Amino acid sequence: MSEPVQIPGRLNLTILLGGIAGLAACLWVASHAPWWGVIPAMIAFSFGGNTMYALMHEAVHRHFHPRPVVNENAGRIIAGFFPTAFSLQRAFHLAHHRNNRTELERFDYYAPGENRLIKAVQWYMILTGLYWIALPLFAVIYFIAADLIRWRHLFGDKGAWFSKQTSAQEFLDALEEVPVWRARTDIAIAAGVQLVLIVALDISLTGWLACYAAFALNWSSLQYTDHAFSELDRTEGAWNLKVNPVTRRIFLNYHYHLAHHRDPSIPWTDLPHHVRPSDPRPTFWQIYRQMWAGPRPLPGDADAGP
Repeated sequence: MSEPVQIPGRLNLTILLGGIAGLAACLWVASHAPWWGVIPAMIAFSFGGNTMYALMHEAVHRHFHPRPVVNENAGRIIAGFFPTAFSLQRAFHLAHHRNNRTELERFDYYAPGENRLIKAVQWYMILTGLYWIALPLFAVIYFIAADLIRWRHLFGDKGAWFSKQTSAQEFLDALEEVPVWRARTDIAIAAGVQLVLIVALDISLTGWLACYAAFALNWSSLQYTDHAFSELDRTEGAWNLKVNPVTRRIFLNYHYHLAHHRDPSIPWTDLPHHVRPSDPRPTFWQIYRQMWAGPRPLPGDADAGP
């Protein structure tokens, strides 16, 4: 029987402190440096933001830190740098694990009866970084209208086809797992993190938008590259992508996504040990380039929709 994997709590806290300092510095430079200093700050922020997202991902699965109170509160602070609500992110991400590569979540393929235009719009929103905007925007809407909207029935019978095709219904159903007070608290914490950054560092709107636009593009580029055109299987439907060692470390082994889906309880430090020699290992760029050609017909379907 294998020994239980140790959660690298101290290491994660150290990376978190460094990440906070690094992202704050990038925002300050983008807001106060001459124009030639903004681009390096944007690039650095886009990669550092992915380190922070990987830490939030660890907290979502409850292996950022072995002490639950530290894990949860660190997750809330990290989510503020995205920015999003930690409890909502957990609900949505666990819904992704439940539905991965099923008919409820296969953005790279269109089946008979599905609208190809909607598929394409959703697909290119992911590729261009516009997908990121949906998360903080939804958090704001939820904070204001959580008690006013019947989320599970938002689309109704007439819109059921749209909610199913876009996977929206599964994520709306996931909201039932989150108490409204908790989500609102997390949203307020995220807003507080952003307010402290902006006021304490005198962050300009231009500097903020420049950094987060770069992060959105970088983050979104990976969010489906690690699944696109993989096996249509809830567990096996992901890739262990090849990337250069520096990038892999910055992303905290996030590219070993198939290993993660096989066992989401494994901390990021142990994922390399769970990559099987027989696993396909396409490079990130191989999959990413293919994605720009757009969604494909569902395998086995000669005519897949209008």
